[in-house]
This record gives sequence, structure tokens and C-alpha cells, in this order.
Amino acid sequence: MLGIQEIASYLPEKKISNYDKKKQFALEDDFIENKIGVRRHGIKEDYQKASDLCVEAYSKLINKLAIKKEEIDCCIVVTQNPDYKIPHTSAIVHGKLELSSQCACFDVSLGCSGYVYGLSIIMSFMKSNQLKKGILFTADPYSEIVDIEDKNTCLLFGDAASVTYITEEGKLIPKDFSFGTSGKDYKELLCKDKLFMNGRAVFNFTATIVPNHIREFLKKNLLQETDIDQYIFHQGSKYIVDTIRKRLQIIEDKVPFDIYDYGNTISSSIPIILEKEIYKNKSKTIVISGFGVGLSWASAILEISKLQGE
Repeated sequence: MLGIQEIASYLPEKKISNYDKKKQFALEDDFIENKIGVRRHGIKEDYQKASDLCVEAYSKLINKLAIKKEEIDCCIVVTQNPDYKIPHTSAIVHGKLELSSQCACFDVSLGCSGYVYGLSIIMSFMKSNQLKKGILFTADPYSEIVDIEDKNTCLLFGDAASVTYITEEGKLIPKDFSFGTSGKDYKELLCKDKLFMNGRAVFNFTATIVPNHIREFLKKNLLQETDIDQYIFHQGSKYIVDTIRKRLQIIEDKVPFDIYDYGNTISSSIPIILEKEIYKNKSKTIVISGFGVGLSWASAILEISKLQGE
């Protein structure tokens, strides 16, 4: 059955410590540990573009399993920081990986909700066109747009990339998706030249919209909180993830937080954690939820395949 067979991610080795910025921004340890939850964040090399991060993620993927490049039917890149305005970054990735000329390529311009949107898009696209194997990338090098003097953003975001391999031998099968947008609030997270984020407004949006959205999504699917083994929320900050968890009254063990040493990686934050869940092979039902730029939100229910469960 068509679904997620494997995920691989790339995190740059180069790191910047927020503890080194304590004096500059008058930071307390509690703010670093319990508010943003980012001790260090990853920074790409200056020469690297979004496509290079995708290629690095792909190299991690082929270390996990054998892939015949000529059999890849589609290549989708989720990014809002492409290599260039023209062409689409997926075409550049296609060229660097030397994929087949029969491989469809296009980009998806979404941020923090982008992985869930991208997963729905690639699944639908592959099903509609009878495609067998596809790769979904996420790569948003925010280091290119973050103002290093802006406390609201420079402490939080890290560079990364992920690739999700979609095949008929899927280990995790998407069962349902749900989406939403509050376009009137787009200016709260905006980039004209450098990134601007109204932290309070983004937090208020997340703390009010997302818990209600999750409740309605579960209700729609006739599910209770106890039916879900793991909730993987976009890793906006520790305070945001903790707030959503508490408002939904979910036990802490079901809601991983894992960005202490690499930061908020935008569209890559969910697949980075999901990669570990596939490896553990313990969670039978997972809710993933992304929220942010747009302002937008998107969630999905993933279930382990019956074959994998056996």
C-alpha cells in the first residue's frame, strides 16, 4: 500500500550556541532551556543552497536502503527559500541526483505546515497518476533570511533537510488529512528582506487554533486521545509544544520534543522526529501536525501498515 517507506534527514555539523549569546540578549538559562528549548542551532555552510541540503538528505537515505534512481517517478521539494526565483529547486535537485527524464518535479511553497501538505500532495499526485516511487524533500535554510541581531528569530531557527521515500511498500500509511488557513494574519510571520516574526501573535495563534483543530480532527475520525500512540507537533519552541500538549491534556511521553541541539527547522521538524519513530517501530497510530507561516496549519493521521505490524 502506498505510504512512507523510509525517511532520512540532514543536520549540518556547524552549530551556534545560544549560551554564547546570553550577554548580547540578556538571556537566562531558563529561557534557553524551557522557553525556546534551543541550546544550539545548526547552520549550513555559506556555499550550500536548499538543493544541496536535499542532496545531503538523499545521501543519508541511500545509506539506509537500495534505491534505483531510474525508478523514481516524482520529486517534490517543500521550501520557501529556494536556490533561485527561477527555476524550481526540485529541478535542480533532479539534475544533481541525475534522476530519470520521466520524473515529475515541482516545488511546494509552504513553511511550518509544509511537510503535512507535501505528504498529502505527493500521495494524491502519485495515486492519480499511477506512480510507484516518489521522494518528498523539505529544506528551508532560514540562516539566509534571519537577522542575527533579532532575538525573536536568531536564537530559534536552524538549517536542515529531510527526504521521505513514498512507495507501495509503505511502513506508515496516511489515513486522513486536515488543513486550515488564517490568511488575514500573514504579516505576523513575514520576510521581505529579513525574517520578521511577531512571537506573541504566533504563539496566541498556535495555542488557540491548534488544540481545537486537533480535537475536531480526532472527533471526525472517531478517535480518542488514548487511541493515539504519538503526537508529533511542529517543533516551534518548547513552550509552544508544551502548551499544546497541556491544553489537549496529553501525557508528556506521547509528545516528543527534540530540537535542543539543532533548532526549529521549519518544514523539516516533523520528519526529523518521524524518522526516529519509524526506526523504533513501536507507535501504531501517529498524529502529525504542522503550523506557522501563512498563518496555516495541517495535520495527518498515520497508521503502521498491517504488513509492517506483523
